[in-house]
Amino acid sequence: MTSFRLVKTCNGARAGELLTPHGVVPTPVFLPVASQGVVKTLTPEEVKELGIEMVLANTYHLYLRPGIGVIERVGGLHKFMGWEGAILTDSGGYQIFSLARLRQVGDDGVIFRSHIDGSEHHITPELIIQFQESLGADIIMALDECPAYDDGFEKVKQATERTHRWAERCLKAKKRRDQALYAIVQGGVFPELRRQSAEYLTSLGFLGYAIGGLSLGEPKKVTLAMVEETAVLLPEDKPRYLMGVGSPEDIVEAVARGCDIFDSALPTRVARNGALFTWGGRQNIRNAVFSRMEQPIVADCDCYTCRNFSAAYLHHLFTCEELLAYRLATIHNLSFITNLMNKIRSAILDGTFVAFKDSFLKNYQPTDEQIRLSQKQRWLKSRNLVVD
Repeated sequence: MTSFRLVKTCNGARAGELLTPHGVVPTPVFLPVASQGVVKTLTPEEVKELGIEMVLANTYHLYLRPGIGVIERVGGLHKFMGWEGAILTDSGGYQIFSLARLRQVGDDGVIFRSHIDGSEHHITPELIIQFQESLGADIIMALDECPAYDDGFEKVKQATERTHRWAERCLKAKKRRDQALYAIVQGGVFPELRRQSAEYLTSLGFLGYAIGGLSLGEPKKVTLAMVEETAVLLPEDKPRYLMGVGSPEDIVEAVARGCDIFDSALPTRVARNGALFTWGGRQNIRNAVFSRMEQPIVADCDCYTCRNFSAAYLHHLFTCEELLAYRLATIHNLSFITNLMNKIRSAILDGTFVAFKDSFLKNYQPTDEQIRLSQKQRWLKSRNLVVD
């Protein structure tokens, strides 16, 4: 059975442990995205060597390809993808609702057309639980309706109330005792709806709670305000999962507001575009300044990439569009995030988290807000469910 143990708090930040059938996962923790059962460009062994103990896979994508039955017949998702660590499966709610014109939502569930071949599918809360039980993940998610960040109050209220009804149905449909089912708090950017959602879902007694529907293009200060509004309403003895957040500065800010689990495709996606994390902020390795830099991109980084290769070599690989470029950059960014999570946890346990947070945020230069929002919107529009 997957459970959670809170170890220590420090000014609102929390250090704990997820106890799963596939090992103990220290929190706060960042989960790399493995939508199709793979962290892009890396083998499971390479992911493990980075110190990563848990990944996120996506039920929507695995349902469409290769199919839940295929994975079940080979012994479940862990065996299928060759991963011995813990797995969290997202319900695919966000992906389904991003289909916009390709889906119809009703209280019973969602009818949608595949973004791959246009085939029609009908998904219900009960089916989502059945699929995730067949996959065999350690943590599974309830089906939710994820509204767009700019939807009006009434539309978000309707989606939030439907999320509540679906959460109840997911809870009733769950049969496996070795999996932990988490509910997803919705409510858009409306504090009143966030409070109502948190209060209703916590009354149902789930084993964990996620904060969904954020980091979808809204200003960062709005994201953090909604996290702060919501996290304090969630049970202290249950894990708090902030979905879709992966930039280093946002993780630090969200930990300060009481969140335990994070996931995002951002570290791996920007890596493939040449953006590498450093303690001073993201650096574009394609820039000419790195063409003759003999040192690694981060001098004191102990990842495979920085131990063995100069920034100049990485610049060369990206200039030539060599496939190794994407692997080395991904290794570095995931190593950076893992190292960051370790530092955060150590600071919480030592009682020095506030000093760590202040120092980190003082030195880390985030991407310009307007550029970030513009890039996010272009990415969401252009991808329209291309797997990351």
